[in-house]
This record gives sequence, structure tokens and C-alpha cells, in this order.
Amino acid sequence: MEHTHSTGTGLLLAGRYRLGESIGRGGMGKVWRAHDEVLHRIVAVKELTAGLYVSEADRQVLHARTQKEARAAARISHPGVVTVHDVLEYDGRPWIVMQYVDGPSLADAAKEPGGIDAARAARIGLDVLRALRAAHAAGVLHRDIKPANVLLGDDGRALITDFGIAAIEGDSTITRTGEIVGSIDYLAPERVRGHDPGPASDLWSLGASLYTALEGESPFRRSSPLSTMQAVVADEPPPPRRAQDLAPVILALLRKDPAARPSVAETERMLTEVLEGRRPTAVTRRLPAPGETERIEGPAVATAPAHGGAGLSPGFPAAAPVPGPGTGTVPTRPAAVPPPRGARLRRFAVVVVAAAVIGAGAGFAVLQHAGDGGGGGEGRGAAPTASGTPGGTADPGGPVDSTVPDGWRRVQDPSGFALWVPDGWVRQTDGDQIDYTPDNGRHRIRISVDPAPDFENPYMHMLDMEEGLAERLPQYERIKLRPNTFRDQTRSALWEFRWTERREHPGPRRAIDQMYYGDDGTEYALYMSGPADDWQVTREQFDIMLRGWRPPAS
Repeated sequence: MEHTHSTGTGLLLAGRYRLGESIGRGGMGKVWRAHDEVLHRIVAVKELTAGLYVSEADRQVLHARTQKEARAAARISHPGVVTVHDVLEYDGRPWIVMQYVDGPSLADAAKEPGGIDAARAARIGLDVLRALRAAHAAGVLHRDIKPANVLLGDDGRALITDFGIAAIEGDSTITRTGEIVGSIDYLAPERVRGHDPGPASDLWSLGASLYTALEGESPFRRSSPLSTMQAVVADEPPPPRRAQDLAPVILALLRKDPAARPSVAETERMLTEVLEGRRPTAVTRRLPAPGETERIEGPAVATAPAHGGAGLSPGFPAAAPVPGPGTGTVPTRPAAVPPPRGARLRRFAVVVVAAAVIGAGAGFAVLQHAGDGGGGGEGRGAAPTASGTPGGTADPGGPVDSTVPDGWRRVQDPSGFALWVPDGWVRQTDGDQIDYTPDNGRHRIRISVDPAPDFENPYMHMLDMEEGLAERLPQYERIKLRPNTFRDQTRSALWEFRWTERREHPGPRRAIDQMYYGDDGTEYALYMSGPADDWQVTREQFDIMLRGWRPPAS
């Protein structure tokens, strides 16, 4: 296995783990395929990059969470849990050395031709369920079960990974008061309301993950994080169309009240019945009366403090409408007619908890609305997985440090920003766009800066651009277009596409664009394009370019 410094690889950690290629990236960091030169085996190494862009206090919390992830996984001895081999310190931050799983995540497998059928989903569900049972027996709640954190080995087994926000029995919490962590498409309703999770919360997440794997979209995904949280609390999931006999199991796991969900043993029985070709008998439990529900929801209003003030961050509504049943639409209510008390409580509880999360000043708090596999798109916002399949979209671009890779140089652009460019690439301008290219644009880095963007967020801007681009570029095809998190900026999006150029540089081409809004609202677009036949090299260069990007000093 060859590694070159020009791709940011070859780094030797702790004198034994030599990094190979990047195999996954997410909101908290990046995962590398590595070779253990002592035991001569392939391992996965998770690098924590999020701490490079936060305050010292938040960095300490991040590092504590990384150590906690290792301790949580180490407490569980089960073939369905990815093994943590080592935790080490390098460049002032922790790195986790894990078992390498040679296979895709459930999120990626669901996008393959044919997707996941009901029988395979039932087998995966059983593997995950048994791993969760071992975790719960060891006093560990995972708290972030989702398709991107379920890995499918080439031997047919499913394994769970990423215990980064796990709750360990007897361990003091390192989550701020009122802070919710996890991908909100897969958060159980009791967690959205601000209550402590239990084993039933992990089972809810399993049900939501199986639904997404089968249907191609999360049952609760809406147009914003706030409306998604409201849907989790208030909306019933649409009946799954592809689940067949698995449908009663999934719908039982997605009951709003944790006491009404089946236990691990009951879920195992039902999944086994599906695999044996029998219609499962879902467990029916007494649901709480309306008054009981209000007593459950009420404390969330009183006890979930909103860090950094009660106001929501820019881009979120100051008050949350109540979604219509089973939809993302908002019914119109006459201003003089208040909603029912239960709806008001539910609405206010969600708003307060959302404010606690969004206003916490902790961009790393894994509140990923664009969580993995929701909405039928590519994986989003998830932390990187041990298999390296991109469970998330945040792309700090690799081990972030001040060392310029071999074959690259640091450029301080006259416009104020700085970046790394390959040796031999020169600066050109095209209007207000700044290019770096070795061959007059056949291969190109393009930087665009807009101090007063016209759109609410980069994702909306990209969708608008795509409408015109699809008509103008011959054989245009979207590869991915999704919100993501870039250097803790949640107003970010990533767009990759291909087309056939007929004039300037004829032939098949590909491009990728990372766009984000800075703290001051300035829009930055970091773009790279090149011929399709050497795209792998260009794509690796894009990651390196992102690592070296520095916006103008404020």
C-alpha cells in the first residue's frame, strides 16, 4: 500500500499507525484507513477536527466526549459493536483507533440499486438489536443510532459504531444542561422534550433507521430542524410502503410514548417472526391519557434552559407553527383562536428545547438536521464511521494543521483570504471570481466571496443556481446537493455534479462546490472542477484545498 504526502497521507501516529486514504468525514472529524505496523492489520483511525474551530472550553468538552466514546465502546464485548483498539494524543487532540469494517454503512447500502428489502432489513435489525442489548447490559445507551452508524460487513453482519454521545451508567455527564445531541431525524420524542433517554430511546432510533433504509427517507424529515423536531413529537409516520411484514415492528418501535414501545426481547421475537416468514404480532400497551401526557411534557418547558439566551439563532423562526398531521405543512389558525392546550405545550416545549440547542454556542453539538440518509439524499451531517463510508457531510478536509503538504504552497490572495494551491497553479480572475489553474482553466480552483448574499442559506442558493445550470450545461447530472456543516458553520452546503463540456474544454467534466456563510454573513464558495477522467486526483486536491482555506481576517 503506497501513501504519498501530496494527498495528506503517510502520517505515522504513535509510532505504529500509518494513515492511508481518507475514507469518511462527518461533523466531528474525519476517518482514515490506516495500517497498524506493529500488528500488521488494517484499522480505522478517527481524527477529531471539530475542536480546531471552537473555543478552548468547547475543545475540552469535545476531547472529553472522544475519551468517553472510547470508554463506552470498550465496556461492550459483542461482535455487533465496532471494537476500539486504542486512543492516542497527537497534535493536541485525541485520535481513536478502531476496528476496520470493510463494507458500506446502512445509509450507503440503502442508496444502491435495489436498496434494502424487508428481509435484509429484518436481519440488520436483529444484529443491531442484539448489539444494543449488550450495550444496555453494560450500562451504555448509544443515543445516536442512525443508518450512518450501522456498518454492513462483507460477511453479512451489521455492526454499530460511533458511541461519541453515549450515556454511560455511573459516569457524570459532559453534555451541557439543556443541550440535545444526536441527529434529530432519529431522536426519540422524549429526548426532543428534554427528558433523559432510556433503552427505549435507542429502540425508537432503530425503528426510524429501518424505516429510512427501506423507504429512502426519514419519516420525520421536514424543511427545518425545528419543524423536524415538531414532527418527531407530534406527527405519526406515514405507513411504510416497502416494509411488508416488517411494518408492524417499525411502527411499534416508533410509538411516541417509550412505555408503549416493545422491549428488546419483544422486538427480537417480532423480527425473528418476520425472518421466518410469519406476520409478527405487535405488542399493545396502554397509552397514557391526555392529562398524563401533559404532565410529562410540562417539565420540559420549565427545566430546559436556553443557553446563550432564549432567542433562536438566525435562520430559525421566532415561534414554531404546529405541523399538520403526517405532513410538513402548517395549517392556518385564526389569530384569535388559540390552539388546544396540549398543542401549545408541545409547541412551547419544542421551541424551548430547540433554543437550548441552537443557542448553546456549541456548533459541534451534533444537532444534525441533515442527518444521514434522510430525504432520499446522500449521507449528511453524521459523524464519520469506522468503515469510512461518508456518514456525514462536514468536511474540514483532513488533519488540519499549518504544515503545507509536499507539492503544494500557501498563497495569500490579494483579496485577503489564504489557501493552499498545488505547485505550478497560477492566479487568474474572471469578474469577481478568483481562479487558480495550471492549464488555463482545464483544472481549476475558483473562489467566490459575496458579502451580502441574497439567499437565506447556501443550500437555497445552490438550488437556485442549479435550475439555470441544468438548462445551460449539456448532459448536466447532479451527484449530490445537500446541506452540511463546514468548520462548525451550519449554514453550509455541498454540491457535486457532472456534465459534458462542448466548447472551452471539450469532454466529460466534474465539479464540486463547498459553500458556507461566515459569522458575519459573508458567503464563501470554494469550487473545483476538472476532467472526469482524472477526477479522483482532483477530488483529493479539493480536500487538501479545504484544509488550507483561511477566510480574510476579521
